[in-house]
This record gives sequence, structure tokens and C-alpha cells, in this order.
Amino acid sequence: MTSEQSFNLALLLLIAFMANVPLGYLREASVKFSIRWFIYVHLSIPVIILLRLHYGFGWIFIPFTLGCAVIGQLVGGRLQRKATR
Repeated sequence: MTSEQSFNLALLLLIAFMANVPLGYLREASVKFSIRWFIYVHLSIPVIILLRLHYGFGWIFIPFTLGCAVIGQLVGGRLQRKATR
């Protein structure tokens, strides 16, 4: 992997994480399994897919981007819970 590919991968993972922090924050305040909740959970996925394809990363990188997205959702949810205390 070249340094440019490494940078692009790090950028992709950072975007997957950072895009999901505010979505996780909003998700935590919505009714579980409602339409709004579903949208907040899945809204970033098309963007992450497009960026992954744009940078030329294959299927093998999906677990990493998904993991960063889930961690971003969890961090955002925790921030929401702390804010409402």
C-alpha cells in the first residue's frame, strides 16, 4: 500500500467515524426503531460507499468502515446521554 493509499484509507475511516458522531447524537434522542431512528443509523452509508469506491478500495475494507461508523454512532449516543443528564 502506497502512502497515498494509506492517507486515503485513514481519511475514509475518519469520515466514516466523524459523520456518524452527530448522527448517533440525534439517533439517541429519537424513538428506537422509528423512521427517524432508522434514517440516522443509515444516512451515512451511501456517502461512505461512494468514498470507498472513489478511492478504489474493495470489499475487504467494508468491515473497517462499518466499524468506524458504529463507533461514531456509539460516541454520539454517549454524548447525547451526557448532555441530557
